[in-house]
Amino acid sequence: MTGSGTHAAGGFEPATGAEMRPVSVAGEGTAERAAAVREAFDALLRIRAVVNTAVPDPSAVPAEWERVRMVRAISLSLEAAGVPPSAVDERGERTATGYCVTATEHPAVVRVEWPGPRGSGARHEAETALRGCARVLGGLGWVVLEYRGRAGRRYLEVEAPSTVRR
Repeated sequence: MTGSGTHAAGGFEPATGAEMRPVSVAGEGTAERAAAVREAFDALLRIRAVVNTAVPDPSAVPAEWERVRMVRAISLSLEAAGVPPSAVDERGERTATGYCVTATEHPAVVRVEWPGPRGSGARHEAETALRGCARVLGGLGWVVLEYRGRAGRRYLEVEAPSTVRR
């Protein structure tokens, strides 16, 4: 089921917002998917608890596992918080408004955008939606900065904190 973002060769895959899904299922939220997201996010928090023992609140600092899989970790965090992912059709046209997480040229930074289909109003929703994404990610210990890119389109750059207080 790689088209829906549910499973890949290695098991669960969080929705990045770049998956190809038909319009009819772009906003699907099955109980099976919700359970898989919950389970994966709980596993992420357990990893933090095991490896972040030197910090007062291990769940508030990204683990090394997340730092080397940032697109996956950020996507999972947003999906677990109930933020909807965007999606594309077979032609690459947007079919759903939501977050889209992509790698950048810098390996320690990911980009979060708020795209949608033409005429969807996604650009007008972006400021509020991205601030919601920033709250979710900031609450999980990520450093989040908001920018305006080409034509004034807003986006976030997300990175792990550079130092961990011990």
